[in-house]
Amino acid sequence: MNDIMNKNVPVLSIGEMVKEISSAYIAVLKSGLPVKTVPSVMLWGPPGVGKSQAVRQIGNRIEKETKKRVSITDVRLLLFNPIDLRGIPTANADKTLAVWLRPEIFQMDPSEEVINILFLDEISAAPQSVQAAAYQIALDRTVGEHRLPDNCIVIAAGNRTTDKSVAYKMPKALANRFLHMEVEGNFDSWKRWAIQSGINEKVIGFLSFRSNYLMGFDASAEDLAFPTPRSWEMVSNLLNAVSDDVDEMYSMISGIVGTGVAVEFRTWANVYRELPKVEDIFAGSNPKLPTGTDALYALTSSMTAYARGCKGDLNKMTNSIRYANQMPPDFATVLMKDYMYLEDDYKKKLMQIPEFRKWLEEKGSFLNGTFG
Repeated sequence: MNDIMNKNVPVLSIGEMVKEISSAYIAVLKSGLPVKTVPSVMLWGPPGVGKSQAVRQIGNRIEKETKKRVSITDVRLLLFNPIDLRGIPTANADKTLAVWLRPEIFQMDPSEEVINILFLDEISAAPQSVQAAAYQIALDRTVGEHRLPDNCIVIAAGNRTTDKSVAYKMPKALANRFLHMEVEGNFDSWKRWAIQSGINEKVIGFLSFRSNYLMGFDASAEDLAFPTPRSWEMVSNLLNAVSDDVDEMYSMISGIVGTGVAVEFRTWANVYRELPKVEDIFAGSNPKLPTGTDALYALTSSMTAYARGCKGDLNKMTNSIRYANQMPPDFATVLMKDYMYLEDDYKKKLMQIPEFRKWLEEKGSFLNGTFG
């Protein structure tokens, strides 16, 4: 097994990659050009960095900008034999020729109102014989006698062999059919996605406090449980659906991100007991502001989570911005930045609030810093 060395391909954060790829496809679609004008895309990156989630983000952006429905077909090539991609042979009507029944994964809506994305996930985990069967898909959008519809985008993803996951070297003939990008974990782009996706406020707050724990993958370590964007999403799902009590969920959280990180997360979560009620803040009350750094991170996360549910109520948002003026400038900046993440272009709504415009005039320069 040879190592794949990606020294000559660009390395982007998930957010940067989503923006570049989706913008390219949106431009092509709005121009009326065929989607194959943009080469098939190959995303490289460590396990759990968010490659699969990024493809869904690309689909959402395309759907929003083009007003077309995006349908994603997720195919794991490592589950296929080379012949599976071509289909099942059967006799034609007069029993004189063999024809191939098309696999259901290629049954896509070809209409102009739809954009299909064929996502070949974990392609590097498939044996080279199976990868070779993907040659036609990547370049010509065909498999044997079967042709993908003209409205089909092809995106593949996989781990690098240096990640010590199941991965085989990609044949150069296949590699030359792709536009390659390597993606890496980036807290700021992850946080934007997390706020919009309803990731649990305690997860967001803790990682705002300790952003180095967003991605703890180490190919040289033997740990089974370690933090990645994917594993933190699992933690969030447990807290949102089972119990928000970190003490109660501690064992399960440990089994996802590892005991060391889970201990710190549990200790940090205790600050929530001392926070003022965010409902009172948004109602216009003025509860006492906590002073500890960890508590302020927790409070900004709680206020952002609450704002997500009332972002259309500018009176409540105004009350929260007034309260935020008491915060140290760095933390007020974190909160304002998080508010702008609530939805795409939400800054335009915030600009309707005089208190926000005043804050932006007086302290907006803090947004250009690296804090948070």
